[in-house]
Amino acid sequence: MNLNTNNMKKMLLILAMAVCSYANAQKGSVLVMGSVSYNSQKNSNSNFDNKQNVFAIQPKIGYQFHESWTAGIEGNFINIKQNSFEGSQYKDRVYEFGGFVRYLKPLSTIFSAYADLGVGYHNQKETNTNTMGQYYDDSDGFYARITPAIFIDISKGFGLNFNIGGLQYTSLNNDTASGTSFKTKAFAFNFGQSFSVGLSKNF
Repeated sequence: MNLNTNNMKKMLLILAMAVCSYANAQKGSVLVMGSVSYNSQKNSNSNFDNKQNVFAIQPKIGYQFHESWTAGIEGNFINIKQNSFEGSQYKDRVYEFGGFVRYLKPLSTIFSAYADLGVGYHNQKETNTNTMGQYYDDSDGFYARITPAIFIDISKGFGLNFNIGGLQYTSLNNDTASGTSFKTKAFAFNFGQSFSVGLSKNF
């Protein structure tokens, strides 16, 4: 796997400096939020038996240096495991770490709309094992995404966050089991096609 460590270190250093400069600009509150999800599905009939497990955790912590602006760090971990009746097994693991900036606009005393701009490091490994052997695709690079959402203030800064997708760009270097390497660049627009709920608290 070819890791561009110099670029990654520079990017994380810039993000860390940005967060520190924001934190020193004005005193405010600390934002802690995240979501955890688990999904298990099993499909069976006379000729087919397939089971899939998906686990995901997405933590964030930031500093609200202005009533409308927050900056911080974010992570994302997704693990997918799928087994079939033929004995084949598919695994997909995604790991992301980066920084984000949030702009928030109050709509009422309870509801607020916000958008997160996140940039960071992305690593993904797909492994497929069957009777013919094991095949994998190992990739790393960076991501940039915009995620709009709605915040509902339940009590004293504690609330729920709802989003229905957004826009994401990824640039990855891929290595395969056969020894070949290639690059992929992709835009993903899934606004209105996905849904997630998270919890957050301002201290």
